[in-house]
Amino acid sequence: MEGVTVLDAQAKAKALYEARRTRTPIAAFTDTEPDLTMADGYAIQRELIPMLLDDGDQIVGYKVGLTSRAMQRLIGVDSPDFGPVLASTRYDDGEAVALDRFIAPKMEAEISFVMADRLAGPGVTREQACRAVAGAVASIEIVDSRVIDWRVKLADTVADIASNGAFVVADEVVPIEDIDTRLIGMVLSRNGEVIDTGAGAAALGDPVEVVAWLANVLGERGIALEPGHLVMTGALHAAVPMAAGDTFTAEFDRLGSVEARVVSSTG
Repeated sequence: MEGVTVLDAQAKAKALYEARRTRTPIAAFTDTEPDLTMADGYAIQRELIPMLLDDGDQIVGYKVGLTSRAMQRLIGVDSPDFGPVLASTRYDDGEAVALDRFIAPKMEAEISFVMADRLAGPGVTREQACRAVAGAVASIEIVDSRVIDWRVKLADTVADIASNGAFVVADEVVPIEDIDTRLIGMVLSRNGEVIDTGAGAAALGDPVEVVAWLANVLGERGIALEPGHLVMTGALHAAVPMAAGDTFTAEFDRLGSVEARVVSSTG
């Protein structure tokens, strides 16, 4: 059998689970096993997810990463990756985000979609994805790594649920029938100062294409996007480190804005 064995995947998943629980990073699996593949990463991820759900968590959607061509070239892949989004990691617009919940968090502004209808691959087209979504929503993803100093390769980040940490979503879900989602612009500010910009086309050329891609990849695994699921379509800019006292505001054309306030601790 090529790749990680079931027992090995379980052991690696347990190490990631404990790193999440204790906020103590571990060495990258690829440090000692450099030949681990994306498929190996997903095998580990499949073992990790039930451990988190057994703690009472719930899958409320999915995140897709590596959706920009620049990031794909940097990592050396030609496809995005994905992982589930968990209910326990949701923050409302403007809610305080405590650094002590994470290891080494960074933030990314993203266009997300809320599903209206069930969408199951294979064979899902952009047009079908567009009809299945209730609308788009302004969002911020907080990426985090359970690997020391973010020294990850592809298999490591896939195993670690695509380095997902948490997410912040605005309240308003905006219908997209009359919007060219490729052209949705975004301005990111930190403490009132503009630090980056982006546009929807950064995500696979069109963020709706990300929804179709995800539905098809999940369909290969017998999973569907369900009504109410959130789909995060990937960063529109380079990830930004977070520090206590920072307030990040991402303003999106047509979608409105979303804000994350960073504090040092939950206490």
